[in-house]
Amino acid sequence: MTTAETQPTANPERARRALAWAAEVASDPSCLAELPTVPSATDWEALPVAELRQHLDAILVHRGVEDALEALQQAGFFAAWLPEVEAMVGMSDGEWRHKDVWKHTKQVVKQAVPRLPVRWGALLHDIGKPKTRRIDARGRVTFHGHAELGARMYRRKLRKRLGFHGELDERIHFLILHHLRPSQYDTSWTDAAVRRFYKQMGDGLRDLLDLGRADITTKRPQKRRRGVQNIANLKKRIEALRAADAKVKPLPKGLGAAIMERFGVPPSKRLGDLMKQLEAAAEAGEVAVRADFEVYLSFLDAHRDRFGL
Repeated sequence: MTTAETQPTANPERARRALAWAAEVASDPSCLAELPTVPSATDWEALPVAELRQHLDAILVHRGVEDALEALQQAGFFAAWLPEVEAMVGMSDGEWRHKDVWKHTKQVVKQAVPRLPVRWGALLHDIGKPKTRRIDARGRVTFHGHAELGARMYRRKLRKRLGFHGELDERIHFLILHHLRPSQYDTSWTDAAVRRFYKQMGDGLRDLLDLGRADITTKRPQKRRRGVQNIANLKKRIEALRAADAKVKPLPKGLGAAIMERFGVPPSKRLGDLMKQLEAAAEAGEVAVRADFEVYLSFLDAHRDRFGL
């Protein structure tokens, strides 16, 4: 057993050099072959969190982030600071024999828009996979519940360990928890379902859709195109519904009941069609917008033949 007297002295300078090397790799991948002395776990742990995060944040939004992440893994950073990420190295995801979850993660980070919350979300989105990996009766690899578990792991350990707080902390947790949601969209969703989705996602929707798009790493071209198009279709539907919801209704609420009472029109498709005709007339400027009921009732009374009354 190693005693306190024989334990190696922590040298954070070695960790700083490794971080600087990873940054160089991000700009010039050929530097990956020039691995410096690998810092020990105690070297890494001796770095102040604020200093470490400053380096990591800069690396994560770099264009060459994929190679830089590989450099950090080789330098022992993940083993020391993020064993949850290190656990993904070499773990098969079941789609391609040569692809593991770590390779998938690096590609997701690379494909993600270079906004810090999205890049951190991309790096950590699958941390729940190692503990949820199962092989079913048909030999398929599954990770049921990995998003929920990953979000709990982040909340319980990672946020404090890496000094996350405020909006960034909340957004990373949100992205880990919901990262599968965009890919679950189907054209069979009703408008009401799409509205529920984007209202539930709130301010995080943009980041979530960007992460969902980046999370498509399949090498099957047709499957990739379908996945990207599916998220694009979801975004278009959300934008269309938001535009419709934001539009001020030209007719006052409750007018339908007043029309039924005045003209004896029962609740029916006929009433719905009549309301659409009246709405079109208001939008065309033939009658005032959002006026008192009597304005519309008088308009209808004056144009009974036109409206079939």
